[in-house]
Amino acid sequence: MTTEQTLYARSNSKCELCGAADNLGVYEVPPETGNDADKCILLCPVCHEQIENPQIMDANHWRCLNDSMWSPIPAVQVMAWRMLNRLTAEGWPQDLLDMLYLDDEILNWAKATEEAATDDYTVKHLDSNGALLESGDTVTLIKDLNVKGANFTAKRGTAVRNISLVADNAEQIEGKINGQQIVILTKFVKKAN
Repeated sequence: MTTEQTLYARSNSKCELCGAADNLGVYEVPPETGNDADKCILLCPVCHEQIENPQIMDANHWRCLNDSMWSPIPAVQVMAWRMLNRLTAEGWPQDLLDMLYLDDEILNWAKATEEAATDDYTVKHLDSNGALLESGDTVTLIKDLNVKGANFTAKRGTAVRNISLVADNAEQIEGKINGQQIVILTKFVKKAN
């Protein structure tokens, strides 16, 4: 049996990441080579294109990883781990990564690419305009926010100084308004110059 036939049998003729059934192709999971079925997965064109070209990534397409990350196939686990790491800035992939357990050998394979060796997988906090936020920055609210449990409304234009970043959630920062420490969604702030 060829590698392709083995993969079609293993995956029930479906993309091993998203479950699509059309125009499937063999994908060698880097850095492995040699067309060994254990080192390859069967992918649809959408998954393949977004893996190869991260700049066109559609985060919602990858919600399929919620299911495929549980595959018993090591090559599928490796690609699920890599894609979830690429998407950590979205917030929801971090929750899945926290649940995903990989044996040491599989984790080393997942981290074995040049891409995984960089710090691209750190959580990035971006304001409503896409500017990178850092601890200690000052931000301005871009809309009125009702502060739950504190019985006041933080008005648009309010400056929040010396913010801190929520380490595992790219969509949240913390800061003080009216002497009250609150969590603020990054989409409601803009970085002050």
